[in-house]
Order: sequence, then structure tokens, then C-alpha cells
Amino acid sequence: MRIVITCYCLVVFILPSANVNAFHDDIYQPRVPLELLEELQDMDNPYPASPERIELGKEIFFGKGLCVTCHGKGVKLPGHSPRDFTDKKWQEIRTDGEMMWVLRNGSPGTGMPVRVGKGINEEEGWSVIHYIRTFVNAE
Repeated sequence: MRIVITCYCLVVFILPSANVNAFHDDIYQPRVPLELLEELQDMDNPYPASPERIELGKEIFFGKGLCVTCHGKGVKLPGHSPRDFTDKKWQEIRTDGEMMWVLRNGSPGTGMPVRVGKGINEEEGWSVIHYIRTFVNAE
């Protein structure tokens, strides 16, 4: 009986609070460690935007980068919604350096996995970021 009560307490009290804390309450909250935020906000995309680079980013977004799986239009996932790249406010406050950090490290507390180094290389990641930057003007 003690095991049943312990399991009940675990399921009812501990697991839900752990799950809630794993997700970010504010969709505009940075996903990078705060101690790196300033450095990453100063980081520029080393590749100039061009139609060819944006097209490469689009191919990766819809192809081997698997980005569209979660960041496609209207995709809803349980727990924490993926970033809405058409959100003008989000686009204005998040920098290319922050996005690259997430591509390299994933996004703690979300389902966003590491992409750069696992599926795409760094140059391809920067190209995807150029493509993502076109979303705000697409609406």
C-alpha cells in the first residue's frame, strides 16, 4: 500500500511541477544562457544575405534540416509551441547569434534538438537563419 501512495504522490505532485518548469512561460524569453546573451547578441551572420543563400536556407529548412517538422505553418505540439518565425516582435528581439546558439545546442526545456553538427553544418545553419528572417515579410 505504501508503494501505491508513493507512486500516487509522485504522479500527482512532483511530475506535473517538473514538467511545467521545463517550459518557458514567455515566448519572447531568450533561450540562451544569460551569461552568453550579450556576446551572442553581438554576433553577426558571417555570410551575407543573398537570394542564393536564402534559397539554400529554404532547401535545408524543408529538407535535411527537418525544421519544417516543428516550425511549419500551424504546427501545434504538446507542452511548448515551437517558435513562430512570422512573429514580428520575436524577429526584432532575437538575434542571429542567439538562433545559431540554439541550432548548435538545442533549446533547453523544449523539444528543439541540436541541429548544427547533427544533420546540418554551420554554414547551412547560417543559411537557414537567413531564410527564417524572410518569414516576417511573408505574411
